[in-house]
Amino acid sequence: MKRTSTAAVVIGAVGALVLSGCAANGATGDGPVEVSVWHYWDGTNADAFDAMVDTYNASQSDVRISASNVPNSDFLTKLRASATSDTLPDIAIGDLVWVPQIAEIGTLADLNGRIPDDTLTDVNDALTSFGTIDGKQVSVPVSANNLGYMYNKTLFAEAGLDPENPPTTWDELKAAGQTILDETGKPGYDLYTQAGDSGEGLTWNFQVNLWQAGGDFLTADNSAAAFNTPEGAEALQYWVDLIDSGVSPYAKWGEFEKGQGGSAQEGSWMVGIWAADPPFEFGTAQVPYPSDGEPATNLGGEQAMVFENSDAEADAAADFLSWFLEADQVTEWSKETGMLPVLDSVATGSAYLEWVDSTEPRLLPYVEQMADAHARPNTPLYPTVSLAFAQEIEKALAGEASVDDALDAAERAVNDVLKNG
Repeated sequence: MKRTSTAAVVIGAVGALVLSGCAANGATGDGPVEVSVWHYWDGTNADAFDAMVDTYNASQSDVRISASNVPNSDFLTKLRASATSDTLPDIAIGDLVWVPQIAEIGTLADLNGRIPDDTLTDVNDALTSFGTIDGKQVSVPVSANNLGYMYNKTLFAEAGLDPENPPTTWDELKAAGQTILDETGKPGYDLYTQAGDSGEGLTWNFQVNLWQAGGDFLTADNSAAAFNTPEGAEALQYWVDLIDSGVSPYAKWGEFEKGQGGSAQEGSWMVGIWAADPPFEFGTAQVPYPSDGEPATNLGGEQAMVFENSDAEADAAADFLSWFLEADQVTEWSKETGMLPVLDSVATGSAYLEWVDSTEPRLLPYVEQMADAHARPNTPLYPTVSLAFAQEIEKALAGEASVDDALDAAERAVNDVLKNG
């Protein structure tokens, strides 16, 4: 396989370290630098990743990548255990919200200067900025997804709505949802209204509407809550109104996925899950936003981090990631997995868009909204913040507190977490 000139320079540097005997932990004087990768993918995603690893390994002889699956539920625990025994992998690939936590488990290599600048500038801005901590690029995205509007075309038609003309604004969504409820007796729009064990289902869905209304979740330095504003109240009132009208019954998330609801804010991954055997005829669209607001969605996906186990291993790991983030690989990976491209050039390029148009056009709204996507706050306290926020906001959704009181209580709870950990 032909390599880019920048990647070839990195490989040359890795090879020089190997030959000089400077590499450690897996590198030998007469063999390739051994690079270990942990990820939690399974099924099609794991198979696709393994195939790409094999292609990379066959393309050169200076680096050998070996990949291991670590279950999602055990990933952070096993990383912490490996840190105490000095057996951290060279690359950890995990959920993007884990990046700040993993940065506290072990020392992460700065990928600036190791991954080509033109690659980093081509990565979606929100994903690149999320991987920046204290001026260092400690992670890069290897996959992306986001939240969009998904709807049941059959129920739309039964309600007398045009299934090829989904709502584009909050008001249109309310109206369509009310029509579905009135004409079919089924809820028009699912909302994730319960905090549960983590809070994140509620929080990351709500953040979309908060951003659309012009609000922010935390301050720019992640030191304090920023959602208790008129914009935050507008977003929360939107949810409360949907619940009070019956369009979005409290504690009924999942009706849409069972074919018993008109629509929901669903992740791009659902397109791939349902593509082969859809439970009903479904359509997709960009998330409706207020007529005086702005389009926005919430990013998900996986990021790759490189531990500083040795200079040789860090350089070799970065070369693999540089290769993985070349346009050809990003395109192939996106096609095989259904994940969204992390490179702007691929997401807007004809090769990928022609594939989407011919193979799975329901992905297109998700691809297009990458330009308006936001990332969640980059702080190791985010999981605790998310739960504290959701537990208080749920009270407004359950009718136990007013919008203003719920936002006040959530602000106090989140600020307490950010202050005291």
